[in-house]
Amino acid sequence: MGSARFYPEEQPVRVVEVEPFWIDHAPVTVGEFARFVHETGHVTTAEIAPDPAEFPDADPDLLVAGSLVFTPTSGPVPLDDHRRWWRFVAGACWSRPSGPGSDVEGRADHPVTHVSHSDALAYAAWAGKRLPGEAEWEFAARGGCADAQGDELTADAEFTWDIDGIDDLDDVPATVFVGDFPWRHTGRRGPGTTAIYTNPPDRRGLVDMIGNVWEWTADAHTRDHRPPAGGSCCAPARPATLARHRTIKGGSHLCSPQYCLRYRPAARQGQDEDSSTGHLGFRCVAD
Repeated sequence: MGSARFYPEEQPVRVVEVEPFWIDHAPVTVGEFARFVHETGHVTTAEIAPDPAEFPDADPDLLVAGSLVFTPTSGPVPLDDHRRWWRFVAGACWSRPSGPGSDVEGRADHPVTHVSHSDALAYAAWAGKRLPGEAEWEFAARGGCADAQGDELTADAEFTWDIDGIDDLDDVPATVFVGDFPWRHTGRRGPGTTAIYTNPPDRRGLVDMIGNVWEWTADAHTRDHRPPAGGSCCAPARPATLARHRTIKGGSHLCSPQYCLRYRPAARQGQDEDSSTGHLGFRCVAD
């Protein structure tokens, strides 16, 4: 688990054991989430205006229901500030992914986005499942890893494809950003999310473990992979009490070698559990 070749938060590399589990073959789709909302009346975090009492120093204009939407820039920009291409859009949510006037018609088989951690937990409970721990998620994703020859699983494989045999990122079996990030997308897939079977399944039959949308895990986010003091090589869920940030995995349709080389099983980021974006979804597991 982990990697020593890319970002500090992926270290140290260590062996982790997980108990057997079942995992969804694909991220939860818009159609599946729509059924959940229809049957339960669930209202997502993005559809609820924040309580001003909880955010006394916040800009009142931002204390409205909405979510973060990727907005391509008009040309090249420095990549040191994500606010240049992420915009809070009032009214954006899972069923209006670009804000008022948008909808999800024709996107039933796309991964659902604009869902918070609590939204994902609510869906998982309704489905009789749960969210994966980070180690479980990475174990499942590494099932598609091959060595440089593409024909043998290896512990140190970094990608779920034969990166040495691919000259064009547009040829990888994943929905990632191809072109000049964040302003010019030139890939065959996208821009934005793609239907869950646009890309072929990996060796375990899973689709979109890499790219398309980041995926929530159950674990509280930590700055690295070090186990708790006195911990073992086994993989209990990271303590979640009072957690505000959760680990997300898998990268998304916005991952680019120019900016976010996180279309790898070991890649990880922390995300505020109340946040939602247009490139973050989830899948479920069961025991």
